[in-house]
Amino acid sequence: MARALTPQTAETDAIRFLVGTQSLRYDNQIHIIDFDDENNIINKNVLLHQVGEIWHISASPADKGVLATCYNKTSDSKVMTCAAVWRMPKELESGSHESPDDSSSNTQTLELLCHLDNTAHGNMACVMWEPMGDGKKIISLADNNILLWDLQESSAKAVLSSSAALEGKGQLKFTSGRWSPHHNCTQIATANDTTVRGWDTRSMRQIYCIENAHGQLVRDLDFNPNKQYYLASCGDDCKVKFWDTRNVTEPVKTLEEHSHWVWNVRYNHSHDQLILTGSSDSRVILSNMVSISSEPFGHMVDDDELSDQEDQHQEEKIFVYRPFRIKEPLQDSVIATYEEHEDSVYAVEWSSADPWLFASLSYDGRLVINRVPRALKYHILL
Repeated sequence: MARALTPQTAETDAIRFLVGTQSLRYDNQIHIIDFDDENNIINKNVLLHQVGEIWHISASPADKGVLATCYNKTSDSKVMTCAAVWRMPKELESGSHESPDDSSSNTQTLELLCHLDNTAHGNMACVMWEPMGDGKKIISLADNNILLWDLQESSAKAVLSSSAALEGKGQLKFTSGRWSPHHNCTQIATANDTTVRGWDTRSMRQIYCIENAHGQLVRDLDFNPNKQYYLASCGDDCKVKFWDTRNVTEPVKTLEEHSHWVWNVRYNHSHDQLILTGSSDSRVILSNMVSISSEPFGHMVDDDELSDQEDQHQEEKIFVYRPFRIKEPLQDSVIATYEEHEDSVYAVEWSSADPWLFASLSYDGRLVINRVPRALKYHILL
């Protein structure tokens, strides 16, 4: 069983994903998945994660070998979800490894760097690394607490530098969060119940609140990498919604393509019109949300009909007029629905090395790697 997936964020040359297992009977593991694009081969290396089942995994943006997990731990017959930072063996840090011949004898163990101590704060829901950071700042969400940590001594020590708590009636619990790559990385968004909130990490104060963002539980969030105020959310009402955080009364756009809970939403890092979603309906949907992207009209194309040779012949002309044409805009649409999974799809992620490639993970442990359809890729590029 598995529900935790991340690209190896700091690896931008080789296509590589990390998967965390959920097993009550066996030792849990991190599977390092290397995809050889040219030969269409998947290679796998296994690392032992000798604590409990893995609920969430995230990779350092700066150090290929470092990752954080949220995992279950049983103590005094109570189950707690804890978080820790780990390092993989040096020889496995970089991508494009071949699978070991004899996997049984070759399982290596993750090195524990530090625990994110949450004894006072409750169960860890997720760990977020500062985007584009040096891998020294992380935020964890534990029950109703936001905890900002500084990793010191080569990540061997985590020091709590500031925190904030969600106030209100009832048992408030964060379900997920996302650190914005904009505003000098001083903003995060969190989800709890049906509400989405924005926070300033310097003051740890709330900066916006979208109450009833979804009709049921909000499962996941993601920021548009190219438009600083745009945020996507998804949830148990089967919807994906897009927000402009400057005006949160109404979503800018809503997608209603899934027939069950939507667990995951991800913007493509390079081409933000490409949106990936995964759901308990066992489907992965790739949507093209051009109208709210950073290039809503297609991009401006320089009409480069003049070849270099012609340029030389034209040198005596002082000025050559080259008109710009605007490409035929694509409409917002579902590009493809992927039905290779037979169980709930709990995670979808874009590769950090290849903008046209993504992975999806279903609860039965099946990992599927897919590409954006070639025709659409060339329409976007050309």
